[in-house]
Amino acid sequence: MLEKNYICSMRLVRQIPHEHFLISLHQYNDNYLLSITLDDYQQQFKVPVSSISDLEHLEQQLTPAFYSACLQDFIRMRERWLQLLKPLQHD
Repeated sequence: MLEKNYICSMRLVRQIPHEHFLISLHQYNDNYLLSITLDDYQQQFKVPVSSISDLEHLEQQLTPAFYSACLQDFIRMRERWLQLLKPLQHD
């Protein structure tokens, strides 16, 4: 049960430049939330603040291989979503 004075707020820590993705890092409830957005789709990774001592080091770990894997995940997400919508569409 939440106490009356407990306020949960999400704080934007930084936006990370990328040519195709919108990448933002938020802090919320003692966690960092790394959000990667492409069009209507979003992937989010959550890690305790205590696990990250240097945000610059985290940003350096966002390699082309990581982004390539994210792109493949977005493609699979889109395929699943379109398959779900297919029977709902009217001709």
